Amino acid sequence: MSQHLVFDADLIRRYDRTGPRYTSYPTVAQFQTDISEEDYCTWAQYSNEDPIPRSLSLYIHIPFCDTVCFYCACNKIVTRDHSRATPYLEHLYREIAMQGRLFDPDRRVEQLHWGGGTPTFLAPGEIRGLMEVIRSNFSLRNDDGGEYSIEVDPRSANIDKLETLREVGFNRISLGVQDFDPQVQKAVNRIQDESLTREVFELARQLEFRSINMDLMYGLPFQSVESFDATLKRTVDIGPDRVAVYNYAHLPERFKPQRRIKDAELPSADEKLEILQHVIEYLTSSGYVYIGMDHFARPDDELAVAQRNGTLHRNFQGYSTNVECDLVGLGVTAIGKICDNYDQNARDLEEYYRLIDAGQLPLERGYELEADDLLRREIIQDLMCNFTLDIRKLEKKWRFSFTTNFTAEIDSLKQMQADGLLTLDTDTLQVLPAGRLLVRNICMVFDRYQDNNGSQNTFSKVI
Repeated sequence: MSQHLVFDADLIRRYDRTGPRYTSYPTVAQFQTDISEEDYCTWAQYSNEDPIPRSLSLYIHIPFCDTVCFYCACNKIVTRDHSRATPYLEHLYREIAMQGRLFDPDRRVEQLHWGGGTPTFLAPGEIRGLMEVIRSNFSLRNDDGGEYSIEVDPRSANIDKLETLREVGFNRISLGVQDFDPQVQKAVNRIQDESLTREVFELARQLEFRSINMDLMYGLPFQSVESFDATLKRTVDIGPDRVAVYNYAHLPERFKPQRRIKDAELPSADEKLEILQHVIEYLTSSGYVYIGMDHFARPDDELAVAQRNGTLHRNFQGYSTNVECDLVGLGVTAIGKICDNYDQNARDLEEYYRLIDAGQLPLERGYELEADDLLRREIIQDLMCNFTLDIRKLEKKWRFSFTTNFTAEIDSLKQMQADGLLTLDTDTLQVLPAGRLLVRNICMVFDRYQDNNGSQNTFSKVI
């Protein structure tokens, strides 16, 4: 598959609306509170009874952060009191044990991810203890072949902590950076010296982590093409395997910390577009492949290889090489996907504690998919990951007529075809290089919930 990308500013302006990132379909905006523990246990039982049960993916949410980054929209608890991790871990251990009893022990964990918050808020002993509990309740791999990753704040990482992460089985890390410019860092309350980031990166290389990602963000206060160019040059010089460049969505009415960012200090919409264009041109000219959305990778990285092979997958942690996994979400606010259905834990910490103390799974909401949801999810997944849809193959698998079922959708796609975003015939829908940055818009055509889900208030801008 060609991984060429074309930046067309006029097309982007025309199609730049709010919309989902499609880490799931239906999105969390459709989750309902009538999903019960009995429903979840039934899903787990059905998944165990599959003729060939899927492997497992585990997501562990660590909500604590030492300081607040003003741009952050994650579920987090800001505190310098590290003793608050103790009761959280005690409850998390109990949830892990409850969840572990639901899944057959021969279902191996191929993917493990710790996110936050700041997972490296935990001390080395707490990291070891948590991994021991996971290993005693789920079948983790004993080799280095799984996709075991963790989000790392370089400000809370040292040699002891990194050695602990590698020792317990992590082989991938993602370093939060956002921007190397001191003025930008001060404006968003994330002071992180470049030398510290480089030191942590080099330590990770020495410890032979198999993949190192760096997170950047554009659209922050005081950023310009020139200033972000300096950040990109430093990033490429450091040499991560993957780079994620996220669009800052300024939604102060929804996320309280963002109210401390001044509107007047943000780059204009046109400046953001210029920064994005420069990001794409610089990273691709520096040898990175555009994977999709905000992600770039070295050509020999597993994500790039999976995309070329047509085996790339997308879930709540972003792009992945593990396609057929049931995802078990653990911890406050964690989201899972079991037997093709979604679940989410309580988003309030005290409610999370209360449910576990009552001996219950801490479920708050979820979604049980219908056949139409599953079909549309497969379409969206193919487009998001591979920029193509094999219509004939889809019709044969689902025993339906694409043109009959998607009459209205085809009308919308024809307009996009006229605009140069895609090509469509009876056999294939192919996203063109000029449409790849707008693949979310193409996916929204197949999203039957878009007209009525209040997306203007729920989702960020596509670009």
